[in-house]
Amino acid sequence: MPAFTAPQWLIPAVNVVSLVILIYFSALQLVLFGLLILSFFDMRRRLAQNFYADYEAVAKSHFTFPITVLVPAYNEEPNVAAAVRSVLSLDYPQHEVIVINDGSTDGTLDRLRREYQLSLRDTVYRKSLPIVGDIRGIYRSATFRNLLVIDKVHAGKSAALNVGINLSHYPLICTIDADSLFQENALLRVVRPFLEDPDRVIAVGGQVRVANGCKVERGRIVQPRLPQNILAAFQVVEYLRAFVASRLGLSSMNNLLILSGVFSLFRKDVVIEVGGYRSDVVTEDMELVLRLHRHMRDQKRPYIVQFLPDPICWTEVPQKVGALARQRNRWHRGLIHSLWIHRSLAWGRHSGSLRWIGLPYYVFFEVLGPIVELVGYVLIPIAYFLGFLSPLYFWAFLFLAITSGAFLSISAVFLEELSFGLYRSWGDFALMIGVGVLENFSYRLLTLLFRLGAVLDIILGRGGWGKQERAGFDRIGSSPTKA
Repeated sequence: MPAFTAPQWLIPAVNVVSLVILIYFSALQLVLFGLLILSFFDMRRRLAQNFYADYEAVAKSHFTFPITVLVPAYNEEPNVAAAVRSVLSLDYPQHEVIVINDGSTDGTLDRLRREYQLSLRDTVYRKSLPIVGDIRGIYRSATFRNLLVIDKVHAGKSAALNVGINLSHYPLICTIDADSLFQENALLRVVRPFLEDPDRVIAVGGQVRVANGCKVERGRIVQPRLPQNILAAFQVVEYLRAFVASRLGLSSMNNLLILSGVFSLFRKDVVIEVGGYRSDVVTEDMELVLRLHRHMRDQKRPYIVQFLPDPICWTEVPQKVGALARQRNRWHRGLIHSLWIHRSLAWGRHSGSLRWIGLPYYVFFEVLGPIVELVGYVLIPIAYFLGFLSPLYFWAFLFLAITSGAFLSISAVFLEELSFGLYRSWGDFALMIGVGVLENFSYRLLTLLFRLGAVLDIILGRGGWGKQERAGFDRIGSSPTKA
């Protein structure tokens, strides 16, 4: 061991900090494993329900709620036509598609005009939510009667969604990103909770899968494949772990605080009640779900916010480190900001289980996680090699930080593939297992740095969305994507 004389207080202090870190990692893995178990049983229950579900009858029923699909678009020229085509061709009895061109500076609007033969129309609508950014024109399609395109001055995604809500005609609103593609039966599946319990269900999120590397034809994923780009491949496993394990488990307890803006369905009347989307946050979808929880609990109204694993939406993910860094930085800043805005849920009289389950999970394991992990990765190896720490501490830390993380990733892959089996190739399945192990030694550390950068940006008062890049669905096997 190096000849180093430590102050008398240092070794006990290092041992105490190391013990706290080990307890933290142990609690994290126990919680994640518990959520995985809950997800397993919930998945089995849903698969049994789907076996008897008659989605053809839902598609033909006059009682199936009509849906408005909102597609906000800002500089989405490579993908917007395919995304809109995907939504228009969905297997659903009655739905309208509203594309909101939020002041794009590329050829987004021109692409839509050519593709769907748009023409300006006078349209009367009710201003249920405030409008930020003037509307420059409202277009109707000559080929699709259920397609509406709004051209407005750039004011951000939240303002675009609020304008879309104002012009919507139907009681349910579905949000989808313009770089995403629906599975053909996605709406039929995601609407089911609203049909089963229309009084209590206020929001349902579907599963988001990685489109990079997949074969796309006419706005449809016809052959799921793993991307060749390693960053995108890591995100395939990451999305499975986040959606199939964590979100499904939290949803089973009605403690889910995040629904992806890529694919979520809401009751329009409740969204209008709470004032629509806020424009002063960078993760408007996350903040809205928290506000819905708070609103319903303050009013003592029974409600359900749910995640379903079987309605699937495919999205483009970043394939370059810079784009990934900007995306994860924005997500983490948005999480911290949203939780801070609704911090009263932690002590509110009507917060219920959110106070003991939902909020602690996101605060301790999502917000504080990067800081604790960084201290652990730096302090424990140094303390061990300096002789301050026993081998038991060191190897226990390595096991908790790496081995158990890989186990959770692999378990999520098995759970999803045994349930749905979208990747039919055994080669892809084996690769996902390998990626699930490898990510704990590389990708996880990379995203840790991005989230720490978000904390630093909050301290320094820096923010914003950052530059966005789109490759297009015809080139997502090898090109950069959204930030």
